[in-house]
Amino acid sequence: MGGNPLTYTIAVISDIHSNAPALEAVLQDIDREGADTIVNLGDSLFGPVDPLGTARLLRQRGDIVNIMGNCDEILLEKDSGSPTYRHVKPLLNADTEAWIADHLAVWRYEDLLFCHGTPFANGQYLLEEVTETGVRYKKAETLQTELHTIQERGIFCGHSHVYHTLTLPDGKWLVNPGSVGLPAYEDDLPFPHVMESGTPYASFCIVRRREGTGWNVEHKLIPYDWNTAADMAERNGRLDYAIAIRSGRVR
Repeated sequence: MGGNPLTYTIAVISDIHSNAPALEAVLQDIDREGADTIVNLGDSLFGPVDPLGTARLLRQRGDIVNIMGNCDEILLEKDSGSPTYRHVKPLLNADTEAWIADHLAVWRYEDLLFCHGTPFANGQYLLEEVTETGVRYKKAETLQTELHTIQERGIFCGHSHVYHTLTLPDGKWLVNPGSVGLPAYEDDLPFPHVMESGTPYASFCIVRRREGTGWNVEHKLIPYDWNTAADMAERNGRLDYAIAIRSGRVR
């Protein structure tokens, strides 16, 4: 994965959820940034917009490290009651399923760790906690305790679709790049809740190290034709995706 060891740029993307138009716009911006590596934190094809187009965009590049998301795992199952699974699964051939199966649980680069949910489970939120009264960010002390076995200083996670950066008292720093393709959703587990970025822009981040400095994180929000993407979702029977893509909210 090349690059000058004194200057290195990593683009971190996550939660594309089949939104190929958003991914295409993000990849164009990443190329303008001159990234040495792209790390995809997972949940790429699980959605009603354009799963196969998303797979083509990701697989045609040699500079992407793919992490296994919880929805990626669902697509490898023999059956599921999920309507999204029932839409996407019949589109996948054995070669695409083998590509998904090769995704990594986590990836490490120097003092950085990349995962989908947490370093220990891809179906759990790292930064947020869900209670009967709603979603809130965890206290820094709670996160510090949960991550005390992790040696890396920078930890990148996805899963919640909401971009955020937090520095802990012990010096660790945590980054969620947000979602490329699905800026809002609602879920029933562990309690009914919504996750909303509040914007239709495609979200990702750039982490860059220059000689003599540490890592610098830049969150990026990229405009694209979200109305076209929303129309594609709606034609496939998913008004919920269409609303989220157009607005960054569930309603």
